[in-house]
Amino acid sequence: MATEPGDLDWLAINTIRTLSIDAVQAARSGHPGTPMAMAPVAYTLWQHVLRFDPDDPIWPNRDRFVLSIGHASMLLYSLLHLCGVRAVNAAYERLGEPSVSLDDLTRFRQLDGKCPGHPEYRWTSGVETTTGPLGQGVAASVGMAIASRWMGTYFNRPGFDLFDYDVYALAGDGCLMEGIASEAGSLAGHLGLDRLCWIYDNNHITIEGATSLAFSEDVAARFVAYGWQVLRVPDANDLGQLRAAFARFRTAGDRPTLIVVDSHIGYGAPHKQDTSAAHGEPLGEEEVRLAKRQYGWPEDATFLVPDGVREHFAAGIGSRGRAARAAWMDRFEVYRREHPVLARELYAMQHRDLPQGWDADVPAFPADAKGLSGRDASSQVLNAIAPRVPWLVGGSADLAPSTKTRLTFEGAGDIGAGLWDGRNLHFGVREHAMGAVLNGLSLSKVRPFGSGFLIFSDYGRPAIRLSALMEIPVIYVFTHDSIGVGEDGPTHQPVEQLASLRAIPGLVTLRPADANEVAEAWRLIMQLRHRPVALVLSRQDLPTVDRSRYAPASGLARGGYVLADSADGAPEVVLLATGSEVSLCLEAHEHLARAGVRSRVVSLPSWEIFEEQSRAYRDDVLPPAVTSRVAVEQASTFGWERYVGSRGAIVGMRTFGASAPLRALQKKFGFTPDRIVAVAMELRARAREARA
Repeated sequence: MATEPGDLDWLAINTIRTLSIDAVQAARSGHPGTPMAMAPVAYTLWQHVLRFDPDDPIWPNRDRFVLSIGHASMLLYSLLHLCGVRAVNAAYERLGEPSVSLDDLTRFRQLDGKCPGHPEYRWTSGVETTTGPLGQGVAASVGMAIASRWMGTYFNRPGFDLFDYDVYALAGDGCLMEGIASEAGSLAGHLGLDRLCWIYDNNHITIEGATSLAFSEDVAARFVAYGWQVLRVPDANDLGQLRAAFARFRTAGDRPTLIVVDSHIGYGAPHKQDTSAAHGEPLGEEEVRLAKRQYGWPEDATFLVPDGVREHFAAGIGSRGRAARAAWMDRFEVYRREHPVLARELYAMQHRDLPQGWDADVPAFPADAKGLSGRDASSQVLNAIAPRVPWLVGGSADLAPSTKTRLTFEGAGDIGAGLWDGRNLHFGVREHAMGAVLNGLSLSKVRPFGSGFLIFSDYGRPAIRLSALMEIPVIYVFTHDSIGVGEDGPTHQPVEQLASLRAIPGLVTLRPADANEVAEAWRLIMQLRHRPVALVLSRQDLPTVDRSRYAPASGLARGGYVLADSADGAPEVVLLATGSEVSLCLEAHEHLARAGVRSRVVSLPSWEIFEEQSRAYRDDVLPPAVTSRVAVEQASTFGWERYVGSRGAIVGMRTFGASAPLRALQKKFGFTPDRIVAVAMELRARAREARA
């Protein structure tokens, strides 16, 4: 069979290309152009550079490859198949079966197949992160590179270099147009992440056509300004220059590397070269034959893997990766004997377990009418947990003094350029990149948290959504949770954000009512292994509930619980609330009791956790027979209908807020005990009339 130079390198490259072409053609959808053009680049990286063991794709010190241009997924799936990557299950067990079989390739983009339209973490072994939204992959790779540096500093000891992996991300014009890539690239340059390499497929094409329609900047100059080493390979098919560029990356010093690779999208498809059609749709039968003819390939063969190709990969990445992993495992066994405490911590971190006694220092807060803010309580709890969980690392988007998320215990320290032994990350004013970096850290098994104001969760929402989609336990701490922000006005007062976060499948949203609920929230959060959390906290002080009079805060673990109840019979009215509004409901409850009205107060900090409880438990907390229900939340009313029903009422926000002191805002928008009492009394009267 003829190939361009007639050797195994090009036979393997053209196998990647034709498998990608055939899969897209069979699916009648997908993007064949980039896999065709970038096959030599990806091949060179995987076969000659990447430290990756196909038999163990979750080996901790493997190099990471991130396909940020997720629409080119067939490039990665072809590599996973040809390299013989084996599947791993959710329990970190190697299954022995292929991650991507040839049959899987034929079922590209089909229901329940292993080759979805964009790479999905936890779905296909060998996929390091879910990509698709452009820019998310390169930004997540920054978190992975930070993790490499942090883990190396924490775990490595003389003679035991356990962590020194490199991170490679393949990006396109679309990735670098997205603002998140600029945020992440700037941060990576500032930190001097020398283990990070972005490969830029400079093909001048996007869906609408030539990039000149909207993109004319000097990308290389931009990254030089960020502090990156910038290299250029003028022809994606020049294997020698590609290998030289990767070698130079490894000697770059204290800075990340961008390799600009000039390519022609749809290389080998003569009639579609440099067109958006080769980017965003199948080639068509005639173009497929022409492309295969260009490659010296049998024109009618489909999903052909010529003899010797799999063996070639096995002798390259397979042999190299197996040897690297074996040496690492041998080294770790000695390390386990000489550094047993660190070895146990490393094992726990990699399995998302917690050290014994991790919550031993979590404080209990005494009853206090003045109380303290959610953010202050959280700071105390976080600083009690973090010393016992060394891989709990995080920071904020330039707001740590306001979100109270700085780790202040002795030895916490800052992470910065050349400073990798700290625990506090400074993301700068970069909410979107922060979320993606947190994802990258979590994918590397560091336990990350990031913080900001709740209103700015909108800026990081795409990354939060991906945390939930990937089922990784990223912790988002959002403060300034309501119109309680006060004088800053409606631009800073979140209204619709709680409903928006609750709408994300798999995300746990927690809005605790007082300091002890905050402590219980952190206990719940730290034990989640496959779910991200949005912890929503107040800026203003909240009364610390007297738990000798009311139910213990441990009820938070069930998402919702009866906090206060009628002393003499079943309730006539149920008051439901989250966060700061719970104390208002407790005041209203006492007013109603003095008026002879039997009421119940339900604290409902997490709808998601509450919905996972048994029907019997939920009905016990919210008796179906009690239809007079009042929900109180300083946020959009959207969604509360499920709990109050058609006969209940919602005291919430139906407009944006206003700039004024908190007390004035509460009075204006009806967040007072008197208003809650009045609404409850009206519902009770209606219910009595209906029964009469």
